[in-house]
Amino acid sequence: MFKGSIVALITPFRDGKVDEKAFQDFVEWQINQGTHGLVPVGTTGESPTLSHEEHRLVVSLTMEVAKGRVPVIAGTGSNSTEEAIALTRHAKQIGADAALVVTPYYNKPSQEGLYQHYKAIHDAVDIPIIIYNIPARSVIDMSVATMARLAKLPNIVGVKDATADLARPLRTRTEISADFCQLSGEDATATAFLAQGGVGCISVTANVAPALCAQMQNAWAEGNMAEMARIRDLLMPLHHAMFVETSPAPVKYAASLLGKSSPDVRLPLVPCSEPGQAIVRDAMAKVGLI
Repeated sequence: MFKGSIVALITPFRDGKVDEKAFQDFVEWQINQGTHGLVPVGTTGESPTLSHEEHRLVVSLTMEVAKGRVPVIAGTGSNSTEEAIALTRHAKQIGADAALVVTPYYNKPSQEGLYQHYKAIHDAVDIPIIIYNIPARSVIDMSVATMARLAKLPNIVGVKDATADLARPLRTRTEISADFCQLSGEDATATAFLAQGGVGCISVTANVAPALCAQMQNAWAEGNMAEMARIRDLLMPLHHAMFVETSPAPVKYAASLLGKSSPDVRLPLVPCSEPGQAIVRDAMAKVGLI
């Protein structure tokens, strides 16, 4: 259903507001570069500090540009189940192909609470749902057993796995099925994730190296392991640089070097520091982006 290089889109700002033109130009560039799918208003898109109006705007702007050429997986998660349902309903109404729903952060639900949260969204909105499991940010970790239970619901179709546990996709594959769409949420282990049963990556690095990220996924799909390994090794310094400070500050700085966005982020995040900028510039130069 969803596979390959799927970009976790940044949200460009200008004068404190969403830069609508820059964002839509950026989405068009992503598609032209070969990106296989789009995720607006995820963590990389600064969803925690977008208003609900801005959240809906960014998803709508994405849909206007994509026009069915690549799938759009709208970020609709929240630690409030009712809020997640409302955002997911909007995604469904404007024609998004799926919703990416993060595990509820801060309030630390139990495994039963996680199940009931996703089931409530599933029952309220008829749209494919991808679970976003990222313990480093949300504190909780959805177990394979809970995920297998959720996968029995017809519209729970996959997971964005940001655990960095490379045993997890194989365990999930054996517990659920090969049809369950497993997408890596960690650029640095994207190819290893493929070898363990994954089908793609929701990528931060693809914001600034979309063609290379797509080509790496294409090489894997075509069985060209030499080309896949070449790109994998080339991109590694860039993967590191994108998280040298709290994301998305480094990737927005990198995008600014390409003329795609301002480097601005919203408080409580701050722009990438001068030492961080130097690491980003060096990595981009090594990859040949600047």
